[in-house]
Amino acid sequence: MKQNRQLSLLFSAVFLLLLAACGGQEAAPEPTAPAGSQQEPQILPTADPATVATLPPPVIEGEILPTPTLAAPTEGEAAAPEEAAPGETGAISGPWPADQFGYGIQIHGNATVGDPAATMQAVGDQLGLNWVKAQVQWWLVEPDQATDQWFFYDAVIDQAHLYNQRLMLSVVGAPAWTRAAGGENGPPDDYNEYARFLGELIDRHPGKIDAIEVWNEQNLDREWTSANGISPEDYVEFLRVAYETIKAKDPNIIVISGALSPTGTGDWVRWADDFEYLDRALAAGLLNYTDCVGAHHNGYNIPPNVTYDQAGSTAEAATAGFRGPFDNPHHSWSFKTTLDTYAQKVQAIDPNKKLCVTEFGWASSEGYSEYPEGFEFARDNTQQEQADYIVQAFQQMNESDDVWLAFLFNFDFGNKGNGPTDDPVPYSIIDTSGIPRPAFGAVSAMPKTP
Repeated sequence: MKQNRQLSLLFSAVFLLLLAACGGQEAAPEPTAPAGSQQEPQILPTADPATVATLPPPVIEGEILPTPTLAAPTEGEAAAPEEAAPGETGAISGPWPADQFGYGIQIHGNATVGDPAATMQAVGDQLGLNWVKAQVQWWLVEPDQATDQWFFYDAVIDQAHLYNQRLMLSVVGAPAWTRAAGGENGPPDDYNEYARFLGELIDRHPGKIDAIEVWNEQNLDREWTSANGISPEDYVEFLRVAYETIKAKDPNIIVISGALSPTGTGDWVRWADDFEYLDRALAAGLLNYTDCVGAHHNGYNIPPNVTYDQAGSTAEAATAGFRGPFDNPHHSWSFKTTLDTYAQKVQAIDPNKKLCVTEFGWASSEGYSEYPEGFEFARDNTQQEQADYIVQAFQQMNESDDVWLAFLFNFDFGNKGNGPTDDPVPYSIIDTSGIPRPAFGAVSAMPKTP
């Protein structure tokens, strides 16, 4: 999700610059200065790891509001489900079927924030979803070579299994001690260190992890700073090492390639166009080491069924305050164009390979007096539109037969974040007071067809 701040700011800045110079004529978005300009490309500051969804959860001060539940829990704790023997109704047994669509949602996956049991109970009993995504920060677990802090994630993994939720973990963030360059914004120098960590994670929770996403948005330098820069070929080798370790530990675990960030044209230093990156990764053998190709998209302020070149003719084009998709058309704005193109590229090589959409959603700042900087599109989406777009997107992905698993972003960052200006909060289907937004009821009520 954090690509939204960079993408929207870049597209907005370029559009305004072109508007002043060209009288408002349309131009394809470029994250660099216009041709002939001597201006240096705009370089946005690296996001604070404590304030973005794909980095460690923020430190929460004061009361943490509980996840909403249908019935009042006993003494503040979620009621424990009855244990079911493997093979009985409701119990998880065996791999996820290749011919079934998985309905999922990303939760605030730090077990020190909120009640993981109540979260899993709400996802299953109220939303009726069968998959949960949580992100594991490797560096948070192993801040140095002598320290293990598994407690940040143990309860999330255990409670997901206890409440019969299929669990997908996105494992990211190499500790600084694994990188000569330091920092947590890239892979370890020795890819086997990542494989070792995955192996320990699986051994610690045998049979409780159903899918692992190998890294995140590796077409951005803030996620993949390395000696060779942004490199699809290096990532495929990284994926190979991870894939072989995961399958040796548990062949039933679905391996998902790290989802790319939809971006404008990149310079291959700070970021790379996701279509170009995917082409090179596929040529390097990506599909040999993944069961499912990861994808991201956060829908800005156009519906999920609108292609990028149709946005200007929609009703939204006449009223939207955020003009990017309408005045500056590019494939990155469109949920439909992004997923359709990914699927075409992948299935041209392997007709049976599908996408796993590990993050999608629509932000709405309706009901809040503020919004995150760079997320102006959130002001154009009402809460009802957010609900409608989410349901439509789930149905669209299922009916396309191109998507195996889909994870909505997000469930409970609303009341576990730092207020309306925190990036993930407008995407949450729970508001800052812990009250369900219309999208909560819409997801609960929508038909779930496997």
